[in-house]
Amino acid sequence: MNIDNLSPAILTLVTFVPLGGALLLLLLPRRDRDIRIFSLVVSLLTFVLSLHLPVHFHRAQAGFQYEIDQSWISSPNIHYHMGIDGISLWLVVLTTFLTPLCVLISWKAVHDRVKEFFILLLVLETALIGVFTSLDLFLFYFFWEATLIPMALLIGVFGHERKVYAAVKFFMYTMIASVFMLAAILWLYAHTGSFDFVVIRDRIMSGSVPNFPAAAQWLFLGFFIAFAVKVPLFPLHTWLPDAHVEAPTAGSVLLAGVLLKMGTYGMLRFNLGLFPVQSRSNAPWIMVLALIGIVYGALVAMVQPNMKKLIAYSSVSHLGFVVLGIFSFTQLGLNGAMFVMLAHGVSTGALFMLAGILHERRHTYEISEFGGLASPMPVYAASFMFIVLASVGLPLLNGFVGEFLVLSGAFQARAIYGILGATGVIWSACYLLWMYQRVFFGKLTHPINNSMADMIGVEKAAIWPCALAALVMGVAPILWLGAIDPAVAAALTPFMQVASKVVGR
Repeated sequence: MNIDNLSPAILTLVTFVPLGGALLLLLLPRRDRDIRIFSLVVSLLTFVLSLHLPVHFHRAQAGFQYEIDQSWISSPNIHYHMGIDGISLWLVVLTTFLTPLCVLISWKAVHDRVKEFFILLLVLETALIGVFTSLDLFLFYFFWEATLIPMALLIGVFGHERKVYAAVKFFMYTMIASVFMLAAILWLYAHTGSFDFVVIRDRIMSGSVPNFPAAAQWLFLGFFIAFAVKVPLFPLHTWLPDAHVEAPTAGSVLLAGVLLKMGTYGMLRFNLGLFPVQSRSNAPWIMVLALIGIVYGALVAMVQPNMKKLIAYSSVSHLGFVVLGIFSFTQLGLNGAMFVMLAHGVSTGALFMLAGILHERRHTYEISEFGGLASPMPVYAASFMFIVLASVGLPLLNGFVGEFLVLSGAFQARAIYGILGATGVIWSACYLLWMYQRVFFGKLTHPINNSMADMIGVEKAAIWPCALAALVMGVAPILWLGAIDPAVAAALTPFMQVASKVVGR
């Protein structure tokens, strides 16, 4: 197909190819190998299609690209409006990158209800991509809620011992929080006659939305609560460790790698995009919560006896960096926040896959059950160390770039924010390296550990692309930042206007 002919339809293709694959899976006979191969082909096809987006993306352009805007429902006025900019571009690619790796890491791990598992995985991929590409608030909310069902089922059906409890807790927390956002969206529609993000944003900026000043703080909080629970921001994080520990490996990868980014993406796109004045006035307490999350998440991770719960709390800490960068209102901070989102998705997704490999062999995540694994599993130990160093923020790997930019932006906003945030980098090195030391170089207390098999081919195929991505992102971050920077600059424009009005008074 000609490139020019493909571009108008590319977002629809990338979004709905996984859903089409899931529907075709329903028709396939229950031959597990065929189902796995078909799921891998569909997810790889989606990834290849998504590569069209960055390859043909106009990096100097700040607005939305690949837009498609068709009337969907006449009353209420709902449009099929999709488009991406530098903020959403890489989150779409991250989703399509991680999904085939989830298929690979589940190749040997899922034995029962294989068809249902991969159908849920592909439906979840469509919902996640839809969240990042939707520019109609109704469509956005539809995809936002659509992610809950497959993820809750993945946890509740394919998870571990307390899977139903974890699935219900995840579902209730995020669904109840989303109701506040729905109320805010309905208020905006009632006062603008449109669900279109661009239309609503322009009317708010022009001051033509009736009663907006009186309602703005409540609208801001309506969106913010939904996003803060999804991040999750301290103290709304308590659903996350349970969901991660009980989820199957692929569920944890997509939960940490993509689902949590829905919250930080929402803050950047909607809280900052629609409510710049309220974002500025609420920033101090939000940044305090982000800093508490950074330090608290790291300290709690350090004392976890369970490897998966340790990685889960590390996500609370790392996502705190993202929120800190977003509400610094600096170019460096927002660039760094976007980069941390991507780097965390790659490295923490890989950490969950590596933890899942151990669980397959020993059926436990307890750190005390391991020790001395470097000798029987040298390839696994080397791969684990590389990903740990990326997550810690070693220079030339992906974790360093984003955290450096976020801390630089936080210092510009207020020095104490940067100082306190920097302690999180130190703590992350402590808990990750200490975990690594106990698992791979600790005393061999269980003889079974001495005979554990090293990584097999399908596991290498799932882990090594993450390691390669971590290296390339660390060495050549401009490949990502080149597209992110203009979109971030455009997102910051209203804050420059707000600041100039304050100065003018």
